[in-house]
Amino acid sequence: MALRRGRGRRETEVDPFYDMLFNILIAFVFCFIIAMLAMNPQAKKAGDVPAKAEFIITVTWPDNDPNDIDTWVQDPGGNLVWFKERESGLMHLDRDDRGSVGDTLIVNGREIVNPLNQEVVTLRGFAPGEYTVNVQYYESRNRQPVDVTVSLVKVNPRAEVAYYGTVKLPAKGAERTAVRFTVSADGALSDINTIPKTLVKTE
Repeated sequence: MALRRGRGRRETEVDPFYDMLFNILIAFVFCFIIAMLAMNPQAKKAGDVPAKAEFIITVTWPDNDPNDIDTWVQDPGGNLVWFKERESGLMHLDRDDRGSVGDTLIVNGREIVNPLNQEVVTLRGFAPGEYTVNVQYYESRNRQPVDVTVSLVKVNPRAEVAYYGTVKLPAKGAERTAVRFTVSADGALSDINTIPKTLVKTE
């Protein structure tokens, strides 16, 4: 009987020690998991675009058209973005398309042609006032007129097409105002029109 009581006392004395070790182990594992999560943030999904945008201006002309059309955008402060000044103020020319130039590449010995003709200007912020979007027939390779489509999308708080229209550029050197619009301090659009205004610089 005494032996049994001794065993009982010993088991009672040892159990708290094991409990403490087990709790320390759990705490260590928990801290290790937290540290690993902090050191290895979740990978971004493919296609994530970190750049912030308020407005996106897209200029397109017919697929496979060889001619070079340029986009010019001026903000209320007089800043001008074009192919020789791709960042000005809060405006960015994200894509400069030169028609058929640079549209062909060789992949595994085969010639691949990109038919898309598109230029994109992003307004990653805005100042209140009027913006002007012009298109210019910069270089002609077939001496044909070109129909150019311009869209203005307001991104925040949700994507909304604010303007969509087409202008005809008759020949090399022609410049047309595609759209003019006014942005208020809170980002609201007004006074959308196509009143002509010259932006192209003489080089």
